[in-house]
Amino acid sequence: MAILSIQSHVVYGYAGNTAAVFPMQRLGREVWAVNTVEFSNHTGYGSWKGMVLGSKLTEDLVTGLEERGVLNRCEAVLSGYLGDSETGKSVINSVKKVKKYSPNALYICDPVMGDAGRGFYVKPGIPDMFKNELVPLADIICPNQFELEALTGINVKNRKDALKAINILHKMGSSIVLVTSYKEKADELCMIASGKTGIFIVTTPLLSLGDGVAGTGDMTTALFLSHYLNTGCIKETLELCVSSVFSVLEESLKLSCGKKDNLIELKIIDTQQSLITPLYTFKAEQISET
Repeated sequence: MAILSIQSHVVYGYAGNTAAVFPMQRLGREVWAVNTVEFSNHTGYGSWKGMVLGSKLTEDLVTGLEERGVLNRCEAVLSGYLGDSETGKSVINSVKKVKKYSPNALYICDPVMGDAGRGFYVKPGIPDMFKNELVPLADIICPNQFELEALTGINVKNRKDALKAINILHKMGSSIVLVTSYKEKADELCMIASGKTGIFIVTTPLLSLGDGVAGTGDMTTALFLSHYLNTGCIKETLELCVSSVFSVLEESLKLSCGKKDNLIELKIIDTQQSLITPLYTFKAEQISET
């Protein structure tokens, strides 16, 4: 079985498919990577070279897979950074095509639009594409706190607000919602997963990551999907995902000591053992909607 991963690609560093494909492969998954953009580096550097590859290429590549007769082996479609709204339409067509041959395949949508502090960093039209078309199609949706607010219109100031926003996403169509980053206290960071079996939260210490680490959300979504396909259990999946993400980030921070700027790159290759056996283990707490 395989995962079709449709998102960005960078030559240097880790973001999009560069942050997602290897972790899934390291966990034993076959991955078919379709790149929506080809950039020299992630956009957090302020300048980059490369181009948006366009929706036609995505359509053509998935059609090529269809012609090979392998789409019945696809157990999940993962989408992330789109490049433009037209690529969103090609993602929709790809998901529908996969589910034609593999009806039980999951669609997991990482609605990459922006982040706290940076705001929106995608082209106009993409936020509406996520909200109106991709999120209702998704089985699993994985927003960060900024994206959770953008999709629902809820200003998330506390846990009650977060749960209200998560419920809106469930009503929009997603059976599982993973909030990949949510802050309740200044020195902590939380991840919340919600589904039919309950709502679970994991809290970790807040690491001093400067201006942030690009690709963390992409890696998180990839790990969550890989573990969920193995376990089918939201609570266990969340625990495994958070433990690996925190361990990779903590090790990446140590390996980046002495760096002159505030941008830290993920050290996925150097820390790959933490994808399998994390240095740190975190347990999930079940929470109530009331």
